[in-house]
Amino acid sequence: MTSLQSPPSRRTGSGRGSARSDADLRRDLATTRPLVPTATIGGAIAAGGPLLVCLALAVVGWFLTDAGGAGSPSGALRVGAHGWLVAHGSTVAVEGIRLTAIPLGLTLICAWTTWRVGHRVGESISGHGPDADRIADGARDWTVPLAAALFTVGYAVVGVLTCSVAATAASTPSSARVVLWSIVLGAGVGAPAIAYGSGRASIWLPSVPAMVRDVLLVARRILGLWALACLVALVAAFVLDFSTAANVVSQLHADAGGVLLMTVLTLLVLPNALLFSSAYLLGPGFTVGAGTTVSTTAVVLGPLPMFPLLAALPDQGAQPWWTDWLMLSPVLIALYVAGRVQRDRPTLAWDQAAIRGCAGGITAGVLLTLLTAFAGGAVGPGRMRDVGPYTFDVLLHSITSFGIGGVVGAVVVCWWQRDADSWVRVRLAGLGRARLRR
Repeated sequence: MTSLQSPPSRRTGSGRGSARSDADLRRDLATTRPLVPTATIGGAIAAGGPLLVCLALAVVGWFLTDAGGAGSPSGALRVGAHGWLVAHGSTVAVEGIRLTAIPLGLTLICAWTTWRVGHRVGESISGHGPDADRIADGARDWTVPLAAALFTVGYAVVGVLTCSVAATAASTPSSARVVLWSIVLGAGVGAPAIAYGSGRASIWLPSVPAMVRDVLLVARRILGLWALACLVALVAAFVLDFSTAANVVSQLHADAGGVLLMTVLTLLVLPNALLFSSAYLLGPGFTVGAGTTVSTTAVVLGPLPMFPLLAALPDQGAQPWWTDWLMLSPVLIALYVAGRVQRDRPTLAWDQAAIRGCAGGITAGVLLTLLTAFAGGAVGPGRMRDVGPYTFDVLLHSITSFGIGGVVGAVVVCWWQRDADSWVRVRLAGLGRARLRR
């Protein structure tokens, strides 16, 4: 992490002293680049990098599908731009059909790029403002807020320009949604990245109460392990009915290029599928069209699009008896995580252990619900305008399951630690009395 300590004064002379001065000069130049252009251009690069990748993939896909026999390069570039805009929450119309679903895989790529570029911007401006000692003494430091604001502005400008260039009378992308998502990425991802890259985070984080850090740790570990469980369930369901997916691909009569594009599209919506799997394991389930439902208790399906990933859906009708027990998985995961955190960061106070486990589980449930809210949307005409998990039910089930599991796991381990501590104290007291008798 970038150091904020004041650099030592350069020494004049020759030999090693001169070499050290040159190194200090290079470090100063690398960490005191102009703040305004560096942060603004960094935001533009964070937005433009994934945009260029989308444009390139669209052109490559155009050549793979029909070898350039239909359409034009400009049309392919417009499709790539629309793909980038859709990843930023912009709705788009395709042949008069308004699509609102967000490919969260592409959104995650944009967020990862924003983090990497933001971290680099933080390193480049870390020499601005007061040093670590002055910040620790309470000196005001506006370096990170100013850089984050300029970073967000640069990101949003690229989004608005892309909307204006790619817009047509039929598609009409929403520039307001793109600006909103730019602010979310800039403030939620870019600002923390700049803080870490500039070294400010290492100074600010210790001031956060330990209980808050522990609660966030429990929530983060619950969500990480839950995502792994959802992935395992999704892969298992897909493998068990892989023949259906192969049959769909064969009916589409897709060549190698078409199969490659379908694979890329599947990877881009994989996070959406994981959130659908999460809703299924939690109990509420999801819908894949108006009048349908997929849950652990019952599955009602209708005509589905020919998309291979849909082969992971369970068969229609009543479900096996054991599927109801899947709803215990979030409780067990939260119990395990809260117990591990209690073991690694022990506290012998019952109330603190219970609050940490319960608050961590509830926080994980709220964060999971926020992600679930963006998992669905309209993906086609008619009944396919209603596709997605039951968000409110996911909120109720997740905070209940994670909260109960978290508090039980933390309290059980706390009880075991208190019992072990009491046993050690009794043993030590017995040894002390034995020594006194001697």
